[in-house]
Amino acid sequence: MTVSTASSDGRRLVIDSASEACSVALFDGARATDFRHDIIGRGHAERLVPLIAELEGGGRAAAIFVGCGPGSFAGVRIGVAAARALALGWQVPAFGFSTLALVAAGAADAITTAGGALVVVEGGHGQWFVQPFAADLSPRGDVRSLLPEAAVSLDHALVVGNRAEAFVARRGSGTALAVLPDARAFTRLPAAAIFADPSPAYGRAPDAKPMAAPA
Repeated sequence: MTVSTASSDGRRLVIDSASEACSVALFDGARATDFRHDIIGRGHAERLVPLIAELEGGGRAAAIFVGCGPGSFAGVRIGVAAARALALGWQVPAFGFSTLALVAAGAADAITTAGGALVVVEGGHGQWFVQPFAADLSPRGDVRSLLPEAAVSLDHALVVGNRAEAFVARRGSGTALAVLPDARAFTRLPAAAIFADPSPAYGRAPDAKPMAAPA
């Protein structure tokens, strides 16, 4: 299912809490009428819903769009759970998008000029999530979770994300743009980036493994 990010059919609430940023925005067509963008590190569970409530009209919208990761495991779960709960309570549809695509959208003009870029964000446990994007912000490959020494073998002149500066410093070349997911960049997402039935995209297997059944 493809949904236009520039739709004018009612207000849209956009949420992303997959990074150290807690970001929400309310859109009327392509215009952001209200937003909150707090860099909080931790505490998304306590901060996200109050942030939405601070928006005009309590954030009430005709549709909800949420970043599904990858990123912080807890942040991804919190954002998706909040979107689903609000959609159920308001009786409106919920849609998802990749948080890495939203990072790319936040640097859309620079990526277009450069002919593409590599998005690099914190993945936890010493790893980075990486994904290449084309000039039109379409993905050039799948998301990968890599150790820094493996990630820097990827050859991209422009690197975007909250680990872009660390990537370029380690590799010793390239241009870094430190970009966090920002709900206000939502309308720069390609329509193909939006999908129905949002669910967490963790980017790698869970750290915890199920206990073996007793013999």
